[in-house]
Amino acid sequence: MKATSKRGLQVALLLATLGAAAQQAQAGATINFGEDKSVSVGFGLRESYTRAESGAPDGSHSNDFNLDSARLYLGGKLSKNIGGMLNTEWDGDRIRVLDAAGQFAISPELNIWAGRLLSPSDRANMAGPYYSLGGGYWAGVASRYGYNGGIFRGRDDGVVVWGNALDGKLGYSFGAFEGHTFGIGSMTQSEAKAAGIRASDKLMYAGRLQYDFWEAEPGYYGTGNYLGEKDILAIGVAGRQQSDGVLTTGGIGSYKSWNVDFLLEKKLAAGSGVSLEAAYYDYDTGDVILSEQGNAWSAGAGYIFPVPKGRLQPFVRFQKFSADTGIDTRQEDAGVNWIIDGYNAQLGALFSRTKVTRNDSQSKFAVALQLQY
Repeated sequence: MKATSKRGLQVALLLATLGAAAQQAQAGATINFGEDKSVSVGFGLRESYTRAESGAPDGSHSNDFNLDSARLYLGGKLSKNIGGMLNTEWDGDRIRVLDAAGQFAISPELNIWAGRLLSPSDRANMAGPYYSLGGGYWAGVASRYGYNGGIFRGRDDGVVVWGNALDGKLGYSFGAFEGHTFGIGSMTQSEAKAAGIRASDKLMYAGRLQYDFWEAEPGYYGTGNYLGEKDILAIGVAGRQQSDGVLTTGGIGSYKSWNVDFLLEKKLAAGSGVSLEAAYYDYDTGDVILSEQGNAWSAGAGYIFPVPKGRLQPFVRFQKFSADTGIDTRQEDAGVNWIIDGYNAQLGALFSRTKVTRNDSQSKFAVALQLQY
């Protein structure tokens, strides 16, 4: 099935149901059981082989096959305006709830989602492992929303209002969430209470604004790369704040962060295209956890061109996080993806090198398969 409906309400609901962020080809099935009533189902997986430097117990290279991700996408519609999603993910031991939210589509300019979902943040985090340049869980050095712990895969419980205005070119989202989910060594609210730490219970507020100068990007979630099928020039700004959002036995701090991200993607002749992306981040933990306070940036570039049985997309990425402890973390990636069927079928190879101040660099080579049905 392809998410190709021209009506904004159906686009928003269907894309959210299948975990997609843009009008890309997407597999799945929909069962209709009445006027404007339906249930949708799909699933996706990512598997990889990785050879990592000094990864074995004896210090030699490791060799590992891994199921990186296995997701079930479930969704439904009760009417044109009321729907919902329930998505799951494999965490290495069991299947857990990834998203579970009710969706109310009042108009393309006004939507309300409530439940467990990804709160507004940067493009890399909103795109996730299935819709990024190069694919996989590459974010985590510069884009640190939810990747170092906290609620599952950066999700949070709350409510968000979002929409697309000005012919879909201006996207906005703003929400209130439980918070305490930043994965920065901070306790959860219940853990802090059990430890006798006295702190307020304020909500976390998160928002994002994005403007598309060329083609529009409808929907709540973002896509990191359009595989040469759109002309995109977009700038986004996101931020989040929570008073007493950082809880530790050594102190309590208010959490604040903001970022700006940029994507340029241009279609070229003969089915080829080029893309450039960049982002800057600022994190503030109220001087409580300095290892997670500081600034970061990332950049990437890709080129896609047709070959028999698909397209090839070589790419490079660089990201760096400078913590207020004086320790820098850098990661450099270079790889190539064989795009067989958009984001539904891909095979990629990646070389990655990570360097932390005062430590030796660590490198790894990985081959990954992505399939979505």
